[in-house]
Amino acid sequence: MARLFDPWTVRKVTARNRICVSPMCQYATPDGTAGPWHMVHLGSRAVGGAGIVFVEATAVSPEGRITPMDLGIWNETQAQALAPIVAFMEDQGAVPAIQIAHAGRKASTAPPFEGGGGLGPDRGGWTTLGPSPVPFGRLAPPRSMESSDLDRVREEFCQGALRALSAGFKVLEIHMAHGYLLHTFLSPLANHRTDIYGGSLPNRMRFPLEVARAVRKVWPESYPLWVRISGTDWVEGGFDPDQSVVLAKALSREGVDVIDCSSGGLVPEARIPVGPGYQTPIAARIRQEAGMPTVTVGMITDPVQAEHVLVTGQADGVSLAREMLRDPYWPLHAARRLGQEIPWPVRYERASHG
Repeated sequence: MARLFDPWTVRKVTARNRICVSPMCQYATPDGTAGPWHMVHLGSRAVGGAGIVFVEATAVSPEGRITPMDLGIWNETQAQALAPIVAFMEDQGAVPAIQIAHAGRKASTAPPFEGGGGLGPDRGGWTTLGPSPVPFGRLAPPRSMESSDLDRVREEFCQGALRALSAGFKVLEIHMAHGYLLHTFLSPLANHRTDIYGGSLPNRMRFPLEVARAVRKVWPESYPLWVRISGTDWVEGGFDPDQSVVLAKALSREGVDVIDCSSGGLVPEARIPVGPGYQTPIAARIRQEAGMPTVTVGMITDPVQAEHVLVTGQADGVSLAREMLRDPYWPLHAARRLGQEIPWPVRYERASHG
């Protein structure tokens, strides 16, 4: 059997294979509430055979949105709107998963297809938050978070987790990557604090670890908790693979089960060597040195490439993003390429041997 199609059990949740649909922002709602677009977008990828289907980065508060069009989970209406989508994905055999997030200093921007620039109050923007008033590129500097802000955001992540649970999700991922709030605490390039949340690596990890600890307490013991990290900022003096291993070990002690390994996003001038599998070495190193299951993401497009990552022990799962936008049925096509027999949706079986 191809390793890509081995079932994968973490805690008491089993995915039918090791193919994940990566969280991908859709910028498809003006009020944070999922609608028909999300049902079709996520449902089609569950029908397409993926083992785990992640909902996009979902904001735990209005100020935690990247754009005014982001999905949210800061109220019950938003959770209830996600519930039928979750039920459909599960009915199609996929494990429903969600990434909860706070955009920090990269919030209050226009969607990419509207230019992506910062939004002022006259365009529906808001004041952003960060560990320090260090801006991202040309965006407005964030407001440095005070103790009350830390308490509030920590609780918002917990409430987001509880709402995700009420919607029926079986896997929860905390977003600590791509230059968003929790990543900015981790990186010395964005975190210039002089209190217990800044300076040394243990201090810079403190708030992200507090969030993980608090979320693990409210997330069921039987369900996996993932964390997505940027394993390197790709900038000298930034967060790097050595620190990522230390972070992964600390997250493991807090009950995190899987590290979802991405990179970059902290500074716009980073020179990232983008290419097939370019982030896989980060996942491999964390898997080996931290002794944790990992998922790798980034320019994974070919089934043989994905299978190689798994059989060589570089990661426990693969996460596909843009390739899944191009082909929602990638897992079905990958099985054929690898000579693997897997069930097709019963309504599509007549096409399975064409």
